[in-house]
Amino acid sequence: MEWLTLAFMQRALIAAVITGVTAPAIGTFLVQRKLSLLGDGLGHLAVAGVGLAILTGTAPLPLAVAICVLGSIGIELLRESGRASGDVGLAILFYGGLSAGLLLAGLAGQGTGTLSAYLFGSLLTISAADLWYITILGIVVLGVTIGLLPQLFAVSADEPFARSIGLPVRLLNIVVVSLAAITVTVSMRTVGLLLVSALMVVPVATSNHLVVGFRNGLFLAMGLGAVAAVSGAVGSYSLNTAPGPLIVVIAIGVFALSWPLSRLLQRRHRPLVELVDEGEPLPHEPAGTHPHVHSDHCGHLAVQHAGHVDYIHDGHRHAAHEDHYDEH
Repeated sequence: MEWLTLAFMQRALIAAVITGVTAPAIGTFLVQRKLSLLGDGLGHLAVAGVGLAILTGTAPLPLAVAICVLGSIGIELLRESGRASGDVGLAILFYGGLSAGLLLAGLAGQGTGTLSAYLFGSLLTISAADLWYITILGIVVLGVTIGLLPQLFAVSADEPFARSIGLPVRLLNIVVVSLAAITVTVSMRTVGLLLVSALMVVPVATSNHLVVGFRNGLFLAMGLGAVAAVSGAVGSYSLNTAPGPLIVVIAIGVFALSWPLSRLLQRRHRPLVELVDEGEPLPHEPAGTHPHVHSDHCGHLAVQHAGHVDYIHDGHRHAAHEDHYDEH
């Protein structure tokens, strides 16, 4: 354990914990909004900020944060106005940001090797100044995310509903993409701009396998992200390898292990009852208007009945039949 006494390892572990917690925290809202690839787009946009910092001789992290936040807000406003769809906005971020970053670095007389520390992460070379930036921005992301959790969830889950109850939908959407932009730039020294999206999405997908409920999934994803980041940092020191790819591989490995475990948990907790009919079966009638969609986790009692499953609620037994439900 002598590596714990090394200053660069102490900084790396602190940065890994902050990144591992903040990336899945904001990633949970992106997955809910079906914008899992937004982190990739913002990562490419941050490359432009790094290239501009190299050209002007300034600190890369603050400039990358500013450009990434401004770009994310611009894309969100374009998407909201209908002038650009979500996939078109992501394409602009992908290709425009990466091209601009490479061009600016070339004008500064630097090659792609200079950008590699930001593209793929350089966790073990984080300076004390970098750690201060990462810590302050991480606190901002977590504070806003947890403090506005109900409002951000409402906007991410159902925008029309959020608007109908009086929430400032445009402002909250800007908050979500801005927090995502900050998270991406905070993570560029740990997992890298090209890999940060995996840390924002994979722990969220893993937690969705294991727990039910948005809040439970959020906090479990944060814990899984921290475990993957710390394990990758320690493993990279022991194996003498790059920490960013190792962090992502560990996160994907945990996701792969969660799949059979989730199947076991579903089988164990599903309220399944076997009923045997005595006598002639009665005719089935359509259940009428039935907007609720039944599933394994909808909260209603599932009853095994003659080769299919009935769902019991409000004194009725409903069975899925083609595009409607039958009343049994």
